[in-house]
Amino acid sequence: MKKKIAIIGTNGVPSKYGGFETLVEYLVKYLANDYEITVFCSTNLVAEKTDTYEGVKLEYINLDANGWQSIFYDIVSIFKSYKRFDKVLVLGCSGSIIMPFFIKYKSKFIMNLGGLDWKRSKWGYLTRKFLRLSEFMAIKFSGHIISDNQGIKEYVLKEYKRDSFLITYGGDHAIKQSINQLSIEKYPFLQKEYAFTVARIQPDNNIDIILDSFADDSLYPLVFVGNWGYSTYGKLTKEKYLNNPNIILLDAIYDQKELNILRSNCKIYIHGHSAGGTNPALVEAMNLGLPILAHNSIFNKHTTNFQAVYFSDSKDIFEKINSLSKTDLYSIGERMKSIAKNKYKWEIIGRDYAKVFDIK
Repeated sequence: MKKKIAIIGTNGVPSKYGGFETLVEYLVKYLANDYEITVFCSTNLVAEKTDTYEGVKLEYINLDANGWQSIFYDIVSIFKSYKRFDKVLVLGCSGSIIMPFFIKYKSKFIMNLGGLDWKRSKWGYLTRKFLRLSEFMAIKFSGHIISDNQGIKEYVLKEYKRDSFLITYGGDHAIKQSINQLSIEKYPFLQKEYAFTVARIQPDNNIDIILDSFADDSLYPLVFVGNWGYSTYGKLTKEKYLNNPNIILLDAIYDQKELNILRSNCKIYIHGHSAGGTNPALVEAMNLGLPILAHNSIFNKHTTNFQAVYFSDSKDIFEKINSLSKTDLYSIGERMKSIAKNKYKWEIIGRDYAKVFDIK
């Protein structure tokens, strides 16, 4: 008899948004034949509800899986799943405040922390305290912990004296795309060399540091894709840099092929994330073989096996952008592609999750 697995904590499938959603999409692809999987989904992002998807069952909850509602979304999902399934994979720990009530079922719960969300500077004091408490509850009352980065694994061991399974993300769904005439008409900058970055527009992604480094002058212009209209911070930041001739700001692009055309053909990829673990956008860029200049957080260094180039401030970015030769850039890109080929493939990730699901 197949083990019954519940996957909770995301918007669900098919994937439309976010790294966790992409993870679920590929767990479904590689594991649906071996397990009886149910994915909990938010009704708020689906146009039409279906009972199944690619061989797995879907169960809907009428709450958002993001923002403050995610706490209650996760809590409801846990209540609905703890008795019915052999293993419950929880992605993110925002609803883990309820976990002590399920101590009897501790061995069923597999917790993927994601990043250290409470460290993000976008949160206020009380929110950060709540998220830290949720992290504590998640780690203390889950049977197994998954860390998506060596830095997270070391943090969990140091702070909570618990070992965890190191399982990252795949990036091989990012496929290199060639420039065509239609893309040039829409994005004329494709005809020239440019730097590129894509990120959620929040301070801990070092948005200002990156933009400042390109504001005055640089060897390449910067193309920056992000959700500028999502927050007051994003709107004000966009307004500040919108008319800078060396910076091109684009709103979020959810069409993967279109996004891949832009990042596949950049001269260098800038990665500013600092508070998370292994960032999906980074491993996607590595799979594309892009030369990477990343923020010097320990998480980014572990992800890139300490073989990318790293920055700490705007001056650092400017100097490195202007000093790296074409040979340097090619060499960095080849190293990134080689690392990704051996580490960041969805088939590998699926096998690693299966090993955790099969623990008795």
